[in-house]
Amino acid sequence: MFIDSRRVEDRAVIETTVCIIGAGVAGITLAREMEKLGIDTCMLESGGLKPDSETRDLYRGENVGVPYEFADGCRSRYLGGSSNCWGGWCRPLDSWDFDKRDWVKDSGWPFGLDELRPYYARTHALLKLGENNFEPAYWEAAIHRNDVRRHPFPSGKVRDTISQFSPPVRFGREYREDLEKARYVRVFLHANALNIDTDRAAREVTQIDVGTLSGRRFSMKAKVFVLATGGIENARLLLSSNKVHAAGLGNGNDLVGRYFMDHPRIMSAKVNFRKQWARNKLYDIKYHYQNTAVAAHGTFISSQFALTKDVLEREKLLNARSWFYSVFRGENTKGSEALIRCKQALLGKDQPGWNFSADVLQMMAHPVDTACFGLARLLQPRPLITEVKIQTIVEAEPNRDSRVTLSEKKDSLGLNRVKVDWQVTELVKRTFDRTVALIADELQRGGVADVELDEPLEGKPWPAQLEGTWHHMGTTRMHDSPKEGVVDRNCKVHGMSNFYIAGSSVFPTVGANFPTITIAAMTLRLSEHIAYALKSGEVGATVTPIGAAEHQQQEEPLPFAASTLHMPSDLALEMGKK
Repeated sequence: MFIDSRRVEDRAVIETTVCIIGAGVAGITLAREMEKLGIDTCMLESGGLKPDSETRDLYRGENVGVPYEFADGCRSRYLGGSSNCWGGWCRPLDSWDFDKRDWVKDSGWPFGLDELRPYYARTHALLKLGENNFEPAYWEAAIHRNDVRRHPFPSGKVRDTISQFSPPVRFGREYREDLEKARYVRVFLHANALNIDTDRAAREVTQIDVGTLSGRRFSMKAKVFVLATGGIENARLLLSSNKVHAAGLGNGNDLVGRYFMDHPRIMSAKVNFRKQWARNKLYDIKYHYQNTAVAAHGTFISSQFALTKDVLEREKLLNARSWFYSVFRGENTKGSEALIRCKQALLGKDQPGWNFSADVLQMMAHPVDTACFGLARLLQPRPLITEVKIQTIVEAEPNRDSRVTLSEKKDSLGLNRVKVDWQVTELVKRTFDRTVALIADELQRGGVADVELDEPLEGKPWPAQLEGTWHHMGTTRMHDSPKEGVVDRNCKVHGMSNFYIAGSSVFPTVGANFPTITIAAMTLRLSEHIAYALKSGEVGATVTPIGAAEHQQQEEPLPFAASTLHMPSDLALEMGKK
């Protein structure tokens, strides 16, 4: 059921069992699980069913660290959240990504990969993925060898890894009908969380103060509250909720907003293929992204190079993923960029300010560049490739000084905007250098290509081509000790009885894989913990989550009291599809 918060009675008090703040991947996943279990739930979404400029503006803030974009086009503030601008890459974290490594400060999760395996398996239906199998040989055997040849790794230092692509699922579209028909879940659109109220000791959340851009104000009371607004906004709301503690909620040890991470990305080197490898598509991002030529078992896949665990330990490196990047004639021109935007629109990606007519005119004004780039992407003729480079994404090293704080500037709701200080360490530079060098050596040893390396990054300023991947992580990190983490292993805020945080902000380390599948797996795990805590009467207690089997056998809704909505009933409008 959808409710337009702009029509809720001013100063109304809404009561429910579970209140979810945020309707992105984590929020919608959790809401759907609560619906299956018959747990009365309200979910607050800042935006509506589609983007609007006034709501989008709430995301804007200051960047004071490495040059970095974190607002327009990087996050989407309407139903579905950042799934609206997601590319669809999916791969679970490697087992060693969970380990404490002596060369990576503040590394390690409270549990290992085995804890998440059953939840990773359940994400495949949620994200519309293929089989729960990431073994390269299984997928590569199904792909025609004239188009894809498996890379030989003679030294054993480099390994082959597979990622799957979600269509990608836009959660606000894919699961809108589920939410419309839900018996136990109400979604409040245009509902902005303004403050998290607690008791005097800040031990228990009592209500969420909610406001709309139109000026309405009301509150949400619940037994359990879950914050799921993303890696930047989670920290922002906690820091802003400072009525009891001046430093903000959950921030007794000055950790909220710290350890901000993204996956840094750089293109480097120059690859000169040997003839027999010149048409390989599986390892080239220009060919493997949503390409039927490298699809198998009904699923789009891609392959990346990665160093083995032994090499990472011996060289004291972070995890990383690399692939080829063919540069086509006409690329990075106004015509090619307009063509790319049009394709992204077909995939349903949120692109603030996109104008189809303007892009058509841009392509008409640059016909040669547009045609060459379009033909290269469509027909993939090798003569239209001007050069091939290596693109690498590296695991971010946890860094206490990389952080999100509050700016003195305020948004239209009166909340302080964010100030983002993204800091990337020297270990990341060394990992870039050594990863590409080792892969280059392997390519040459295997007779695949000769590689001309760029100058090393280590010891020098970051180059202008450094990019983030808009994976905002780490700002409410998980740890068993409240001195080292904001939440415990069950994602409950330390020292609080009924307040949880969902999403990638709880990741203590982030590997070199794309976070959406892990966000979904962690949220499925969290849903079981919350359900068990409510059922047992131990809301917020440290308990062992119920197993997947018990969850699947649950047939009858759990006996939770229906919520009370203190507002005129005719304003609880179920919004039809538009």
